[in-house]
Amino acid sequence: MTSTGQDSTTTRQRRSRHNPQSPSKDTSIISKPGVKKGAGLRSSPKLAEVKKRGRMKKPGQAAEQDLVVGLQGLDLNPEVKALTGTGLVFDEQLNDFHCLWNDSCPERPERLHAIKEQLIQEGLLDRCVSFQARFAEKEELTLIHSLEYIDLMETTQYMNEEELHVLADTYNSVYLHPNSYTCACLASGSVLRLVDAVLGAEIRNGMAIIRPPGHHAQHSLMDGYCMFNHVAVAARYAQRKHGIKRVLIVDLDVHHGQGTQFAFDQDPSVLCFSIHRYEQGRFWPHLQASNWSTTGSGQGQGYTINVPWNQVGMRDADYIAAFLQILLPVALEFQPQLVLVAAGFDALQGDPKGEMAVTPAGFAQLTHLLMGLAGGRLILSLEGGYNLRSLAEGVSASIHTLLGDPCPMLECPGAPCQSAQSSLCCTLEALEPFWEILVRSGATPEGDSMEGDNGEEEEEGAWPPPAPPVLMWPVLQARTGLVYDQRMMDHYNLWDNHHPEVPQRVSRIMCRLEELGLAGRCLTLPIRPATDTELLACHSAEYIGRLRATEKMKNRELYRESASFDSIYICPSTFACARLAAGAACCLVEAVLAGEVLNGVAMVRPPGHHAEKGAACGFCFFNSVAVTARHAQAISGHALRILIVDWDVHHGNGTQHIFEEDPSVLYISLHRYDHGTFFPMGDEGASNQVGRAAGTGFTVNVAWNGPRMGDSEYLAAWHRLVLPIAYEFNPELVLVSAGFDAAWGDPLGGCQLSPEGYAHLTHLLMGLAGGRIILILEGGYNLTSISESMAACTRSLLGDPPPLLTLSRPPLLGALASITETIQVHRRYWRSLRTMKVEDKEGPFSSKLITKEAPQPATPGSAERLTTLEGNVLDAGVEKATSASSVQESVPAQTKSETVVVELTQDQPSEAGAPLGQTASEGAPLDQTASEGAPLGQTTSEGAPLGQTASEGAPLHQTTSEEAVGGAEPIQSPQASCTASQTPPTSPVHGATLSTLPGNLGTWEVDNKAQEASESEIPAEERLLGQAAGGQDMDGSVPVQASGDIDQAMFYAVTPLLWCPHLVELCPIPETGLDVTQPCQDCGALQENWACLSCYEVYCSRYVNAHMVRHHESSGHPLVLSYVDLSVWCYQCQAYVHNQALLHVKSVAHQKKFGEDMPHPH
Repeated sequence: MTSTGQDSTTTRQRRSRHNPQSPSKDTSIISKPGVKKGAGLRSSPKLAEVKKRGRMKKPGQAAEQDLVVGLQGLDLNPEVKALTGTGLVFDEQLNDFHCLWNDSCPERPERLHAIKEQLIQEGLLDRCVSFQARFAEKEELTLIHSLEYIDLMETTQYMNEEELHVLADTYNSVYLHPNSYTCACLASGSVLRLVDAVLGAEIRNGMAIIRPPGHHAQHSLMDGYCMFNHVAVAARYAQRKHGIKRVLIVDLDVHHGQGTQFAFDQDPSVLCFSIHRYEQGRFWPHLQASNWSTTGSGQGQGYTINVPWNQVGMRDADYIAAFLQILLPVALEFQPQLVLVAAGFDALQGDPKGEMAVTPAGFAQLTHLLMGLAGGRLILSLEGGYNLRSLAEGVSASIHTLLGDPCPMLECPGAPCQSAQSSLCCTLEALEPFWEILVRSGATPEGDSMEGDNGEEEEEGAWPPPAPPVLMWPVLQARTGLVYDQRMMDHYNLWDNHHPEVPQRVSRIMCRLEELGLAGRCLTLPIRPATDTELLACHSAEYIGRLRATEKMKNRELYRESASFDSIYICPSTFACARLAAGAACCLVEAVLAGEVLNGVAMVRPPGHHAEKGAACGFCFFNSVAVTARHAQAISGHALRILIVDWDVHHGNGTQHIFEEDPSVLYISLHRYDHGTFFPMGDEGASNQVGRAAGTGFTVNVAWNGPRMGDSEYLAAWHRLVLPIAYEFNPELVLVSAGFDAAWGDPLGGCQLSPEGYAHLTHLLMGLAGGRIILILEGGYNLTSISESMAACTRSLLGDPPPLLTLSRPPLLGALASITETIQVHRRYWRSLRTMKVEDKEGPFSSKLITKEAPQPATPGSAERLTTLEGNVLDAGVEKATSASSVQESVPAQTKSETVVVELTQDQPSEAGAPLGQTASEGAPLDQTASEGAPLGQTTSEGAPLGQTASEGAPLHQTTSEEAVGGAEPIQSPQASCTASQTPPTSPVHGATLSTLPGNLGTWEVDNKAQEASESEIPAEERLLGQAAGGQDMDGSVPVQASGDIDQAMFYAVTPLLWCPHLVELCPIPETGLDVTQPCQDCGALQENWACLSCYEVYCSRYVNAHMVRHHESSGHPLVLSYVDLSVWCYQCQAYVHNQALLHVKSVAHQKKFGEDMPHPH
């Protein structure tokens, strides 16, 4: 969506608030081909032409002065040591409170105990800088909270248990202890201590391991275990005490941090980003304000970003996509000076509340991406996380990353799922009017939806995922290796002293690294020439022999031999230097793969990426990066997955040709193309060049059609294209053809990349391949630019945070067109590039009936929970009402109270994995709240009955737009999320009736006619219900429209069988019991596993690897129990079954899964 009219004005005004000196958006820069009318593309120029056009002319005085001024802003003072150190606040006093009336409350002292044991076990406590926790003063707390509220909390120190219980019950999902106030003050003060340390340059970053959590706490309101909002207080504190202008708050907790959002709703100085489970409002805290449509109000409009997940099981790929597509681009435009993270770990796999599937390695990746912002000034504050093992491992992984340890490779990154893509697309739609950097090119790729791509049915990625790794954190003697040899300067031009490829290129870089003390921080490795065997992996024997013969040629022969190639000069030392360049890179990759160093830089010449299998080209003789890649595969003993990123301003034609049929090497090049008129000419660098045969899709070209490409354009390509593909490919090694001729001031490139920009590009690539990345010098012909740029990259490799990057303008429209063109070409090969079209443009709460097409179910049997045979009431979202205070504090009113429609499908269960008759977030009985299990009859903090709103006492379904201020109204029948597969409204199925029960609750009764509907009468998407465990179409799944006292809604009701003849196959539970966390016995998968009720073996569902289906086919055992939602499926009957005989095994599984007995329906 291109902002026009009022939106354009808003965008320009917003940019002026970020950076008052920033110019307005540039127009598209697309150079004309420069070809005479009627003429085809010119052939590549020979050496004489290159000499004529490419002499190293001194830039004009004005240009030279601009370059010097630009480089003066770099913080490259050799006397200034890079800021190091990770702060840690951990105080045992924070364990001095617990819930007095519920021993099973998940927010308990054992959380911090588990973290401490993990940190001690991994030696992290000793590696961090320990800070003593301090108490937050009342004056500091009043930056966010009212004095009256703070005083009230202070009085809890003197209350008895009964008084504490009464007060706690006036809030939502909290408990109180006599030490709660003291610990909450200590928790807030701990974060403030780290703010002082980071902004006072004592440390680089830090983490506060604290409890109670804080992000739900509001101005005068406890909520969700939270008393004081630690990150909100810290943001205001940083602004008031340290003069910080812009703060970014990132909330990773699986629950929406509504307290933080409300605190900064109208404030453009604090950017709040939250990624959380939402499920169209069915997940706590049940707020409309948690949806993507809420973007802030007043001056703060656009500074609130919500990414709502509408299904469980979201993985690393989904979270990383949210960062790449939304957070990082917006943060670059916002330019925060401090990043605060509400670090909840309840999105980790195994957490009983979150039910997500993020891994500790995924949290390490997210932390690494955030470390590139604000000059590395990053503070994590612990929020939720209730699986003790997952919590401890997640915190450990985050601290490893803060300390500079490499991110572990992801187990199976893949691509974001369709539901995630839908949420991201909706969020982008809401934000695009406010952030210029999010504007897409004028032409949206045609067919840019998932339709017809069968995305969910394809393999997880274009390359099989690696085996699940054990998180290893290597201890290295040296972090960065360096290879350089002065002998490589012996290659020079005998006939032209002004040729741009001069020997001083490498010596000037080395001198600069030594001046800055960077060379001394690297491990200098000995080098050797490349062997013939290594060269033959990429070049022909005839060609190698031809170059070897030049060592004995006379000058006239050398001149003739040079002229036989494209843009080449040869001297007697050329062959030796070219072998040395390739061999040096091979030595470096040996050290990286052996674990001697983590990463490295190769200061080598002549360059190599133009060199073909049998020909020199463009100053290049042996293709060093290609030879290095093949050598890495040879010494590793298998087809190592290698990513080659070529950011030289010229297309690496040689590298592309060498690997164009090889799917083990992903080649991505960003280069000037100028419609085929920029060297090396022709169409080889066009976006439609994608590889051949088995290598189709593994060649990716971003072809710039003009000059002036700079930091904005390259980072846009990184976020939108390079990194999504790279994470999906999941390389084991990253090689960079590091040409610096796209740098500002280069005489050949005409582009504007800054040293800071190169540092950020390097940092972002370092999250891949376990940090194993090597930069190999290619082009770059301004000696100052290449020296500063390589120095900036080397600092990133050494672990220094990337410098602050100021973007002077948004990406050029011509660049966005090039990126979009490449995405359009490659979306058929890479699922991470497939975005969702937004069909619903009317907002999240429209009166229009929207029907969501049912994709493949994510959780088998979830539809069973909509209704039970015993007549259980469908829980349509009747939860404990959010207190009046939260309604009053949530601003502004952005939505209207209209009829809300939803269609619950198999992949979006109404209760997200809770057992029959229980609610989503806690597994509590139907007559309790979804979040904490308080009785329905309990009143809110204002005393309004649950069936009424806290503010007016009116029935929930009668709430007006004024009463739903900020969307704080509990959602009862939320509309389906904005999706790509929406269809026109459908009429209710005949025969579905609604019986209304007291208390505004209803249950749907489907008569026999509806149940007996023929297969031909049921749409294909509806027949998908019930197939999750390997079954066929479920004819008993019918859409039903609610009416009467409940807001109209469309649901799917699935009626299980009361009895089936195969119940005789049910066997007793073995003596070893049930392990609901047991992985699949065949593939080790942890998601969507089922237990066979005959032999009790555990296998994954058909939508993982279908091992339970195969088990049934081989054994004939008919009954299986879902460890996700405790439903039972019969393969023989092709239906769900609910019978008294199954209650015992379900109860045992429920006890194991939720730690409490399953309340049986009455």
